Amino acid sequence: MKKIIVLSVGLIASFTLGLYINPISAKQQSEFQKLKEESMKLGAFSMSLSVKDINASKQFYEELGFVVFGGALEKNYLIMKNGNSLIGLFQGMFKGSMLTFNPGWDENAKNIEVFDDVRKIQQRLLSRGIKLSSQADENTSGPASITLTDPDGNVILLDQHR
Repeated sequence: MKKIIVLSVGLIASFTLGLYINPISAKQQSEFQKLKEESMKLGAFSMSLSVKDINASKQFYEELGFVVFGGALEKNYLIMKNGNSLIGLFQGMFKGSMLTFNPGWDENAKNIEVFDDVRKIQQRLLSRGIKLSSQADENTSGPASITLTDPDGNVILLDQHR
């Protein structure tokens, strides 16, 4: 008899808890969907690494399973890929490493249909009071870039190629 009572109380409690939790999950789902729709479409993500010796870096990242995906050794830059992970190796082009986004591209450098132009992203960031280190000319279209720095000093490059 005790087992039946405990089981019954457990079922009632589970049902009641389920009714309470389910609307919260639906609300969270709705909020997530709204944020997703309002978020900026930044495109492919990669790390752009400033390297001392591009050949040594290439060999190191190949040992980690990365393969050359783009770029040119003679131009001192390579784009390397491992699955969906992308890194750029850049020798003598900039100081420090950067988070890089490519509006209009996926991680395979293929055009994506729906993306936010870097100038639109720039306008949204400026309207939110975010300071940009470099800006795109808003009177142009096509390739352009902007840079900004996060609160911890990490440089972010939004580099649109189309």
